[in-house]
Amino acid sequence: MNKLRHLIRRYFGFSQREVNGFLWLITIMVLLTAAPFLFNRLYTSDTSINTAADRQILDSLVAQLEAKQPEGPKRRQLYNIPHQLQSFNPNQLTAEGWQQLGMPPYMAQRILNYRKKIGDFTYKAELGRIYGLPDSVFQQLYPYIQLPVEQPEKYKRNQSYASNNRPTPYPDWNNDRKPREKFILAPFNINTADTTQLKQIRGIGSKLSARIVKYRNSLGGFHNVAQLKEVYGLPPNVVDSLEKYTFVPKVNAPQKLNLNNATVDELRAHPYITPNMARLIVAYREQHGSYQQAEEIKNIKVITAEQFEKLKPYLEV
Repeated sequence: MNKLRHLIRRYFGFSQREVNGFLWLITIMVLLTAAPFLFNRLYTSDTSINTAADRQILDSLVAQLEAKQPEGPKRRQLYNIPHQLQSFNPNQLTAEGWQQLGMPPYMAQRILNYRKKIGDFTYKAELGRIYGLPDSVFQQLYPYIQLPVEQPEKYKRNQSYASNNRPTPYPDWNNDRKPREKFILAPFNINTADTTQLKQIRGIGSKLSARIVKYRNSLGGFHNVAQLKEVYGLPPNVVDSLEKYTFVPKVNAPQKLNLNNATVDELRAHPYITPNMARLIVAYREQHGSYQQAEEIKNIKVITAEQFEKLKPYLEV
């Protein structure tokens, strides 16, 4: 076991505490992997399922539920339009008269309430505006309605006069008011923007703007706007707005880390460098001498090609 610990520590560059944690993690993963097979065997050996009895109980419950379900056609039968209709004036019918035409009581009362509030019907299509009146029912009644097909001109003139002569509050203020200029947000440099500029974008408040600036400072500046997706808590629509209204200048020099001078603490402070990576970068430098080029850190096994590509703009020797 001690030999295994030594090999893990030497290969990954772990401390003694990290080696212990790594071994415990492997043990727990093995137990979790084997657990389903063990429990499945215990369950199948100790439990017997009476499927026939369960099915009988379920069938009984289904039968009871179906017996309690209301019949669908009943709702449709609320409108019982007579086969032989006679012409009628919708402004003269009472609630009983509407019910004789096949309307349910609630719809008959709704028509009366509409007529009381709005006034008499002036043309046929107006009856079809009643809320909840099915179009199929209205089409059956349409030929028998004793009203004109189109609204008479006198009603149109009255409505036009009322709308044109409606008093306008503060007429002088409305007439003299200048049209409001449309605000257009000009794109700005994301590496020099402060929280006030960032809050001009819809969806960004004090917390998110401060979080963006903090992440930018920890990186040493954004290399491209796609890195904004890495800021914790930014909704996708806010990221889209940032990519639309911000930019990184073509001549951009983010703050760099010198691989030959940076300490472990300075390296681990960068969002792309884990504490383990920081220790291994320094350890490799102490064992092999100063770095001649940044690509040499790819010799450290825990650093993947993807991680190096992300780090490359921030490294120097």
